[in-house]
Amino acid sequence: MITREDVRRVAWLSSVELEDSELDEYCRKLGLVLEYFGVLDEVVEDVDPTYHVLEIDNVFRDDVACEMLSQRDALMNACETKDGYFKSARIV
Repeated sequence: MITREDVRRVAWLSSVELEDSELDEYCRKLGLVLEYFGVLDEVVEDVDPTYHVLEIDNVFRDDVACEMLSQRDALMNACETKDGYFKSARIV
């Protein structure tokens, strides 16, 4: 059973201001949410925990060197270069 104090505490933790007139409504609503968790608990009885919905195996490609761009081709579309490198604004 959710009390008015429980609702006040949740509202305070959530930085939400509630009027006293709203407390009873939220008591009812939070109670319904907790009842629904009870329904969910019944659904998962005798079921092993699932960490991933699908079986996930690591899929790796072979580590094979592939053709690289030449330095000239890599820098071709750069906004600014200096001494054969990309030049960017200073980031501190």
